[in-house]
Amino acid sequence: MKKVGIIGVGEYLPEKILTNADLEKMVDTSDEWITTRTGIKTRHLAAKDEATSDLATKAAKEALEAARISPQDLDLIIVATITPDMQFPSTATFVQANLGAKDAICFDISAACAGFIYAISIAHQFIARGTCRNALVIGAEVLSSITDWQDRNTCVLFGDGAGACVLAEAKSDGILSTYLGSDGTKTDLLNLPAGGSRHPASQKTLDERMHYLKMQGNEVFKIAVTSMTDAAQEALKRAGLECADVNWIIPHQANIRIINALAKRLGFVNAQVYLNIDRCGNMSSASTATALCEAVKEGKIKRSDIVLLDAFGAGLVWGAAIIRW
Repeated sequence: MKKVGIIGVGEYLPEKILTNADLEKMVDTSDEWITTRTGIKTRHLAAKDEATSDLATKAAKEALEAARISPQDLDLIIVATITPDMQFPSTATFVQANLGAKDAICFDISAACAGFIYAISIAHQFIARGTCRNALVIGAEVLSSITDWQDRNTCVLFGDGAGACVLAEAKSDGILSTYLGSDGTKTDLLNLPAGGSRHPASQKTLDERMHYLKMQGNEVFKIAVTSMTDAAQEALKRAGLECADVNWIIPHQANIRIINALAKRLGFVNAQVYLNIDRCGNMSSASTATALCEAVKEGKIKRSDIVLLDAFGAGLVWGAAIIRW
């Protein structure tokens, strides 16, 4: 099979910023409480006229420019999101139209916070087997659209944004391995109850605020650390590497305590952990995507560095990817 690498990255963060001080005026919380428990200080919020595809398109344009290819060269567009523009058609088709990528196959995937890694794994297989040449993978979310701004336990966590990367055949190693996992017995821990076929929109679902994200935070925390640790170890094993070989870990930016616990369990002494959680909060599929983009644009990730992407989300789902840059 062909070797596959990332040849360009891009991101977009909305202009509006919501601070912890702003949240103090909205719900019973404090900057100290939020910062201590989550590590979050600010988060970006999409404008009223910005949908997920708008954020995704802006990130995609930057990634295409970095990759030095035109939209017409794309064979595949995958958007990972849990906040699509509509139930259908896919958000990817809106992005295709915005870019003018008329020859690209388009579809969305719903893998929550692990969506970007899931999408990379899928695109990797398309290119490695020769089905496609160039693929655009985007993690994009407008989580503010499903956040309950009356729930102080969840509204402090989430933000909006998009990150993108272009994958193509590589001369060097590129993506060394991926590992994906799921546990559908715990769908009750983190979900959006209404709006689908199980609970279609009704006056009852509106009155009971079922169109907003629900989370059992303590249970999610425990499983997240274990699952992300296992995913990282399995991905490293498949790549024939060890933790000591990793230069950078780009974890899902859910909670600083989860990230610290992960780094401790894996014993990352030499690896550096890239963080944007303090500025962006939890952006679901966009978190790992934007963090990777920022680390590359800031020149932190160097050629031949070993990068570990690691994420966990609703489903429950988790995944990791090992990349030689």
